[in-house]
Amino acid sequence: MEILLVGCGKMGGAMLRRWLDAMPARFTTVNRSGRALPPGTEHVAGHEALAGRRFDAIIIAVKPQQIPEVMPDYADLLADGGCYVSIAAGYSTGSLANLLNNAPVIRLMPNLPALIGRSVNGLFAGPACADLHRELADQLARTTGMAVWLDDEDELDRLTAVAGSGPGYVFEIARSYIAAAEALGFTAETARSLVLETMGGAIEMAARSDQDVAELRNSVMSKKGTTEAGINVLRRDGQLDDLLRDTTRAAYDRAVELR
Repeated sequence: MEILLVGCGKMGGAMLRRWLDAMPARFTTVNRSGRALPPGTEHVAGHEALAGRRFDAIIIAVKPQQIPEVMPDYADLLADGGCYVSIAAGYSTGSLANLLNNAPVIRLMPNLPALIGRSVNGLFAGPACADLHRELADQLARTTGMAVWLDDEDELDRLTAVAGSGPGYVFEIARSYIAAAEALGFTAETARSLVLETMGGAIEMAARSDQDVAELRNSVMSKKGTTEAGINVLRRDGQLDDLLRDTTRAAYDRAVELR
């Protein structure tokens, strides 16, 4: 199978590394940035170098704002029976199909832990897609983590707000938590280790447990103890709930704007 990857930034590169290890396909990448690419990949600088070639699948990995300018140049490179798979946030299957000769389009919304095989991938297939297109997209997703097929495109944009953008929220929370540990007197190196190991252990414990996370939280607290004192600050006036609700809503609203 011949697959073309248009764009190879952080997300596209992370997924490509997993695909190269697990998929029986030959990958060609279009990458103008000069970013180092993994071995086993053919690289070209633009569509001009691909004249006369056809690909069984073309993966769209450019920024959503670049799609109207970049992707029409690739509209004639799709082989008969092929499909486009877009990992660009927000840009709808309908808008993509309008740019790409009404070809079959699947949206695959990953997140950055694809690099370690722990991506949460949401998928939605446009109306022109056949079972073989869905099977290919499912394989692309499961090679990098879990695959969740969604019934409508709005649900995919909501998943983007929670999971697609989610690692960014987690990293920002970790950054703030590390800064708080430093403010208590730990070195930057020790603060980072303490926070990341604490967060990693807690998340793994929650993932392995059947208990509700609120129950797990309560299991850490003793009446008038240190954890309760900290939790009372975190939950003051519902500020944390409001902040995360506003965070995911802002990401979802932006995904809607990009359609």
